[in-house]
Amino acid sequence: MTSVQVDQQHDGNEAADTAAGEGYHRALGARQIQMIAIGGAIGTGLFLGAGKGISIAGPSLILAYAVAGLVIFFIMRALGELLMYRPVSGSFSEYAREFIGPFAGFVTGWTYWLFWVVTGITEVTAAATYMTYWWDIPQWLSALVFTVILYAANLISVKLFGELEFWFSMVKVTAIVGMILICAGILTLGFSDAGDTASVTHLWDLGGFFAGKDGIFSTLMTLQMVMFAFLAVELVGVTAGESKDPKTVLPKAINTVPWRIAVFYVGALIMILSVVPWTEFQPGVSPFVAAFEKMGLGIGAAIVNFVVLTAALSSCNSGMYSTGRMLRDLALNGQGPKVFTRLTKSGTPLVGTTVSAALMMVGVWINYQWPGEAFNYVVSFATISGMWAWIVILVCQIRYRLKADRGELPQSSFKAPGGIWLSAFSLAFIGMVITTMAMDKDNRVALYGAPVWGLILAVSYLVLKARNPEGAAFSKQV
Repeated sequence: MTSVQVDQQHDGNEAADTAAGEGYHRALGARQIQMIAIGGAIGTGLFLGAGKGISIAGPSLILAYAVAGLVIFFIMRALGELLMYRPVSGSFSEYAREFIGPFAGFVTGWTYWLFWVVTGITEVTAAATYMTYWWDIPQWLSALVFTVILYAANLISVKLFGELEFWFSMVKVTAIVGMILICAGILTLGFSDAGDTASVTHLWDLGGFFAGKDGIFSTLMTLQMVMFAFLAVELVGVTAGESKDPKTVLPKAINTVPWRIAVFYVGALIMILSVVPWTEFQPGVSPFVAAFEKMGLGIGAAIVNFVVLTAALSSCNSGMYSTGRMLRDLALNGQGPKVFTRLTKSGTPLVGTTVSAALMMVGVWINYQWPGEAFNYVVSFATISGMWAWIVILVCQIRYRLKADRGELPQSSFKAPGGIWLSAFSLAFIGMVITTMAMDKDNRVALYGAPVWGLILAVSYLVLKARNPEGAAFSKQV
């Protein structure tokens, strides 16, 4: 094992006690974990980004979400298998160290940290922008207030983080379920301004199901924005070390992924595109707002603005939570400054969360001072860094399963379906998505940034290793 904290030989009870050894408190209950899992799959990518996808691919965007959602389920089941083998906080980098090598753990931890810092910057900035819908207040002031509140909540206790995420997710879920029920009522009862024209035939009558300019190729080109919408679904893995009963709660949360995607993405889009013809959607306009306007419900814009504000705050809250854990995991394994190991009395990583929150505020200030393409390029890089976590999860699950099948490691109590083959398929799918990014001039720059970040990490790793060449953090144990 490459982790310097956990011996290779351990049983299920030792794995369940890992968090206690790390100093964390198991304060997240089933209700909170379930909502974190649900909320992680619902964000601004659906509420705002789907409008662009619809304008590009037409109704076939539904298929893109369904296929990508299936791959996400395979990824989550691969993660679930690893979590039941050894549930730890900072799971991605821990598994990367054990099954790939210490450098992989170093890269994964710092890359996932960067992903959430960048995401936090964009989301708290977006939240501040949404506030101007109701009040004419400086954007920087709203960003400052939101950041301080979420920072304080994350330092007080992990339970408070869980409660905030529970209610943030509840708002998003309620909004989508409400939209589905309203659309179903319009289709069956014919009420509202859209009642006379609403029909499920909109899904194939207006140029066909693959109605994009380039047919099925247009559908493939939307996969990058579809996968972006699913980023953060893996956050449930970071909560493993602080779940009250991970062996029971985490498998249940992961197994809800198919119906979550079926209802919140596929179901919602089917209903919306049946009520509003896909030709009426425009990039940058929320499909939820467009649907409300078609129904003659003027309050729709205010409702959606509140929901996307909630989604942005939810994402920033998750960023505050995960960045501190990742930095502490790196520090505990000798791959980050020791100061990041400090915990508050309530078991939250003090220094790591503080540094990450400070960087988020610096990013907000930079965005305020110099808005433009440079910042958008950083955002597109977040997509690549987020997908890196998925790649690591799949590779680690494949290597773990091979070792477990040879009897070198204990079998997981929650095996991924399809063994290593569905994980290999998922890796190929992610590779295809990255290829489509390379074909898109607006997203291609993110692929240029990835090697630069990799070079920075490689140099940093070599410097740390040179200072402590015999350190367990830099030598793969066998």
